[in-house]
Amino acid sequence: MLNQVLDVVDLLDSPKTSGESLAGYLRGQGAEGVEIHVETITGDEGRSTDFIRVVVPGSAGKRSGGSAPTLGIIGRLGGAGARPERIGFVSDGDGAAAALSAAAKLLQMKARGDELPGDVIITTHVTGWAPTEPHDPVPFMGSPVDMGTMNAHEVSDEMDAVVSIDTTKGNRTINHRGIAISPTVKEGYILRPSEDLVGIVETVTGVSAVVFPLATQDITPYGNDLHHLNSILQPAVATSAPVVGVAITTAVPVAGCATGASHEVDIELAARFAVETAKYFGAGQVAFHDEEQFAHLVELYGTAHHLQTLGRKAG
Repeated sequence: MLNQVLDVVDLLDSPKTSGESLAGYLRGQGAEGVEIHVETITGDEGRSTDFIRVVVPGSAGKRSGGSAPTLGIIGRLGGAGARPERIGFVSDGDGAAAALSAAAKLLQMKARGDELPGDVIITTHVTGWAPTEPHDPVPFMGSPVDMGTMNAHEVSDEMDAVVSIDTTKGNRTINHRGIAISPTVKEGYILRPSEDLVGIVETVTGVSAVVFPLATQDITPYGNDLHHLNSILQPAVATSAPVVGVAITTAVPVAGCATGASHEVDIELAARFAVETAKYFGAGQVAFHDEEQFAHLVELYGTAHHLQTLGRKAG
């Protein structure tokens, strides 16, 4: 999939990058019967971003009246560029690059006659003009729009499970270059890592899987004044579906607004993981969580939906 990654990164690495330029590239893959939608949203400070939604229907997917489960692939980021403060493609853009590369590969597969059983919905947003913001231990990228807006455009009720891909380099917790996955997060609970997805990571990378740790505050919504690892699990606050974060990682802290910091081979690993997961999830051959165990957990301890909210207000 390195071909798709190189094409996508080249399109993102421009001050004129846009949702339409990426959509044009995706349409050029030649697949029929797919939905590619672009919508421009402007934030409170006057900056805008283009949300991209790609729906690749499966042979037995719900779009065609079938029952195969639908996978969501979300490219999480603040922006692909931080102009005018920084010139060039920033590290934070890797999540969008991976998701769009996965979309391109799935569309190419469909055009060639390799159709997956389940529908796949890929969403992300594109802007070369996003703000930066302070964060410990290195600066983060901000976004032209708030997290609620991002979730509203990137998370869909159609998604039966979600792979959320995000650059996760700005920390001292994950000391590994490549990709790492999170434990499964569902309805406010951090569950055990999926053995099936660990297996896919190891098949894709050829080395032992890395599972990164999560704290409770990492899975709560932005805006509650708590420290978050980053936004990789923010889709989990907007859905009841199980969510797994796919982190593109480094061995040392790297700022999200850093340019010259993207490793195309690592973006390719994340994109290929997403495509392989889509193949097996739609066929009912992998699970993000144990449904019986989750039901028993809720029976014993109740729901944790409050962790999907901003919590109690002081006073």
